Amino acid sequence: MSLPVLVLIHAPWETPALVDVALGDIPVERRCVVDEREPALPRASALGGLVVMGGPQDADDDARHPGLAAERRLLAEATDAGVPTLGVCLGMQLLGLALGARLHLRHGVEIGFAPVDGAPGVASDPVLGPMFARPEATFLHWHSDAVELPAGAELLASTAATPVQAFRAGSALGVQFHPEADSALLGAWLATPEMTRGLGEGAVRRAREDGARFLPELRGPALAGLEAIASAIRARRER
Repeated sequence: MSLPVLVLIHAPWETPALVDVALGDIPVERRCVVDEREPALPRASALGGLVVMGGPQDADDDARHPGLAAERRLLAEATDAGVPTLGVCLGMQLLGLALGARLHLRHGVEIGFAPVDGAPGVASDPVLGPMFARPEATFLHWHSDAVELPAGAELLASTAATPVQAFRAGSALGVQFHPEADSALLGAWLATPEMTRGLGEGAVRRAREDGARFLPELRGPALAGLEAIASAIRARRER
């Protein structure tokens, strides 16, 4: 079956980065429908996989960004259908809302590199397991909103500021932090006024220095985990 992967983005600088590397030669359709009133999204049954990236929008702001409602419907449908699905940052919040969880706006700001605590089940998760096998799992964060754990989902990671940093609901994985980040993505963010607005020079400098320290050691484990998603997508395409 020739089932593509649909990657939904919400801003030009929120690119899939290492997700693209992991997907390799799998056909990918990248779209931005966040401001479309009635986006013509495919049915979940027509997808080999679904990836929903981050963005500056509030996950429940349908009035200003009407395409979010269609994204949430597709996320719920994909989870029900067992489609390999990844939601990152805003994508995780949309996934959580799609599965009935509550969203908390301006819950707590986390920007920059900081460790994430793995829950007991994280070691056996095919995607996050390799990333949390390190002595201290440090990731890039860039958010202020938080979503609760959907009913029936498994909590996989947390921080003091954000109790739900990652969860799994069947074939769908949501992560609030950014395992897809590489040096090019971070560089693009630090050069984007919308991303650095309100940050002091010290915070920008620290993010750049921490990126040089942490991203090279994260790349291998992150790709190992993200390639598990690619393997699940290939298995679905080969049915």
